Amino acid sequence: MVEHGAPRTRLEQLLRQQHLTLEEFRKNYQRAAQGTALSERQAYRWVAGEVRGLPYPQAQATLETMFGEPVARLLGPPYGLGALAPTRGHRVAPQRGTTRTDWEGQVIAMSAERARDFRTRIEASNVGTETLDQLIDDLRRLVIAYEHQPLPTLLGELVETQDRAFVLLEGRQRPEQSRDLYLLAGIACGLMAKASHDLGAFHDALTQARTGYACADNAGHDGLRAWTRGLQSLITYWSGRLEDSVRYAQSGAEAAARSQGTAGVWLASNEARALAALHRLDDAHAALARAADARDRVQPDELDSLGGLCTFSRPRQLYYAADALTWGGQPEADRTERLALDALEAYAGAPAPDRAFGGVAGTRSALAIARVFHGEIDGAADALGPVLELPVAQRIHGVVTSVEHVRTALRSVENPGREVTELAGAIEGWTAERLTLPH
Repeated sequence: MVEHGAPRTRLEQLLRQQHLTLEEFRKNYQRAAQGTALSERQAYRWVAGEVRGLPYPQAQATLETMFGEPVARLLGPPYGLGALAPTRGHRVAPQRGTTRTDWEGQVIAMSAERARDFRTRIEASNVGTETLDQLIDDLRRLVIAYEHQPLPTLLGELVETQDRAFVLLEGRQRPEQSRDLYLLAGIACGLMAKASHDLGAFHDALTQARTGYACADNAGHDGLRAWTRGLQSLITYWSGRLEDSVRYAQSGAEAAARSQGTAGVWLASNEARALAALHRLDDAHAALARAADARDRVQPDELDSLGGLCTFSRPRQLYYAADALTWGGQPEADRTERLALDALEAYAGAPAPDRAFGGVAGTRSALAIARVFHGEIDGAADALGPVLELPVAQRIHGVVTSVEHVRTALRSVENPGREVTELAGAIEGWTAERLTLPH
């Protein structure tokens, strides 16, 4: 029950003002939370101020919806001096350092009370060290797991983590905490952009990426700006918007030069692929050279420290180079094959977090294309074999499109024999079942 005497928290103060019992508060909470029950013990601990830290995000959102005040304020000290906040026109007895009873004295006393309450509010934060550390750990695990686990097993947690970052930002925190939260929210948006892209939802993917870039601006973080531009270049490359892919890659170059993280290598590699697909091979070679130079100047930033999808590894760089050169056809076949073999060797020798199934699949597709151009159809089938064994849950858009490029290369074979027909048929059957959003 709500006890008598001075209120211990702003929440208890509001319950008294509204003449609500603890049981009525619990019922109202369950309605606001759309059926989620609140135990009597938990309700009492909130009212009595017997909690450390903040409730879960869903509980925070429910309390703030019910009372219109931040959770940190609701679970903090009560407003003013008594159970009721002063109302307009009400004459308040002088308190705290004044014995004046005239109107001016009361105004001064009320102003001091307002200043004290304002100080309490600006010093309050809905974000503690443990909250930030937990969000960082969750994102670190997700950016690594994303490159290894099927997307359906991660999608729910990706959405939940992004929502948690948004809820925290919609609360109150110190400026330095806001900067950190915008950085983490931007990364969460990037993960959702990649997930949307992998499911074939290109418009949604770019919406998520644009929001991620806005977070980067709010955080003032060049590394996140460059990484988000890399995502936009990736999404538009695989959706066939090649000019846009080049534009996004180039627009992130300035931020990448300031941050000097691996996102700069990614941007140049993205640009090379899109330029090659536009049959601007000389420009593509120049972009690959810039990617190599950027690798030599890398100074890992905060995103690189997370690993996984947030860093651009050397195996991935080799794969992008091989993929770019597949657009050069037979004249580039020798170099494409060498780069693809180097990439597969690099993936095999890399730490486990860098062995991304999508990157390996793309590399094997590039190797298969090079061998098709050499007329080695059996070798192409060997290269592509492990990719055609991937389950539907790992047949994301980029992987399927890479395999479809192999089928396109097979169409250029003059006088195709049984090997070409069989490999093309296997590809057609495999690409017919892919990971997409349910209709």
